Amino acid sequence: METSLLGFERGEQKDLLFRAQDSLSGDQLETDYAHASEEEIARACELASKASLSMASLSGRDKAHFLRNLADRLDSLVEELVAIMPRETGLPEPRVRAETGRTSGQLRMFATLLEKGNWVDARIDRAQPDRQPLPKPDLRAMLRPVGPVAVFCASNFPLAFSVAGGDSASAWAAGCPVIVKAHHAHPGTALLVGLAVRESIRACNLPEGAFSLLYGSGSTVGRTLVTHPVIRAVGFTGSRSGGRALFDLANSRPEPIPVFAEMSSVNPIFVLPGMAQNQLDEFVTGLSASAALGVGQFCTNPGIVFHPGGDFGSRLIDRYREKMQQIGNGPMLHEGIRESYDKGLDRLSASEGVEVVLRSADGAGCMAGPCILKTNLEDFLKNSTMHEEVFGPSTLLVSYENSSDLIKVADALEGQLTASLFGSVDDLDTHATLLERLETLAGRLIFNQFPTGVEVCGAVVHGGPFPATTDGRSTSVGEGAILRFARPVCYQGFPDDLLPDELKEANPLALSRSES
Repeated sequence: METSLLGFERGEQKDLLFRAQDSLSGDQLETDYAHASEEEIARACELASKASLSMASLSGRDKAHFLRNLADRLDSLVEELVAIMPRETGLPEPRVRAETGRTSGQLRMFATLLEKGNWVDARIDRAQPDRQPLPKPDLRAMLRPVGPVAVFCASNFPLAFSVAGGDSASAWAAGCPVIVKAHHAHPGTALLVGLAVRESIRACNLPEGAFSLLYGSGSTVGRTLVTHPVIRAVGFTGSRSGGRALFDLANSRPEPIPVFAEMSSVNPIFVLPGMAQNQLDEFVTGLSASAALGVGQFCTNPGIVFHPGGDFGSRLIDRYREKMQQIGNGPMLHEGIRESYDKGLDRLSASEGVEVVLRSADGAGCMAGPCILKTNLEDFLKNSTMHEEVFGPSTLLVSYENSSDLIKVADALEGQLTASLFGSVDDLDTHATLLERLETLAGRLIFNQFPTGVEVCGAVVHGGPFPATTDGRSTSVGEGAILRFARPVCYQGFPDDLLPDELKEANPLALSRSES
């Protein structure tokens, strides 16, 4: 039996147990995992509180050393991850290896960001004692950590959005202790990575409370964690209902805290009239690969495609059906996701004006396959059910007669992670109003490329207005993710030797600063 990690300690709860499920067979796996008790949650929060000031005082190089140590340690675990992740999640070995590299890569990205140091956004306004009618004081500001952060592991990214994933990495980079709530679908993967985190904390002499890992349900452990007064922010990737529940909990506290939840997006694709007929095969090949990647279990999966009607639309539908028929069933991450996929397809199929073009029969266990549905723009605009995400390898094809009507789509849809346009450069000029409207709708606008891949880099934005996220001003991927767990602090009138190094007059860290 395995228990929670409470700093360098282990939990002792033995009454409430659960097991992960083999996503291929549907059978329970062998290991029992114990739900964290309220006392254990309180202990994790106590350790995080004690570690908070120590974490905040770490230099950028100290934090970078920890992140690089953890990245190396994670890379060394790849064979063990290959042994356990496919059983818990159904993900194939190449995906496990790729996600391991992505996760260690983003740890190193934040390490490099810390070594450069400019992320703190140091700003200096020097004193003007002779200014009239009133003297101007010396003011210096920079970003500082918010304090302990609760992170909820995602079901669809057992590494990159889980224990040592982007939320945790960016919180540690900001100087915050992290308490992770493991996902019930991949507890063994969480433990393997969690033990590696703990060893890196020891090796780099970080405070014990820099990390804890808790097992248990979101409705009990998650609720207790988010409402605990020690927690200062929350990172979450998952369903709209789950993210909204955490958001509401955090805002019901006597002292509300921010929740950065990445939740729901249909990632619309707009095929504009300028896309040549001879590009159709290339487009359909790319669309099928994007929609079916990972059995459609990406938050950037293209769920709705708006396309010209007529002969072009008929050819698109026929070619797309041919491509998707060649894609067999694959394992979804756990039974709950597959059941939700089936219910979503049933709901969408029953909508007035929707016709099923292709629907694969479900297989055993968590196996599921592609689905294509079609409708027209008029019916789409009348029925908001069609606007909702169906998490999985499904595509709703929506035909239109006049591309000027696409602005109505942008007005009808909720916030999105991405919006993609396919066509000619002239199309962008012709549809400038649509593009301007999409800027207010999505976090990432894409031209003649598909949305599924999310590059981990400085410029990427993985966020968007609600319900894509609960805070459309943020990103959960890339360098900007660190800003979620930092807040500006201004130092007025301080002696130079008492200022943080980032703000000292001599600029000992050689930062790029805003000075006046």
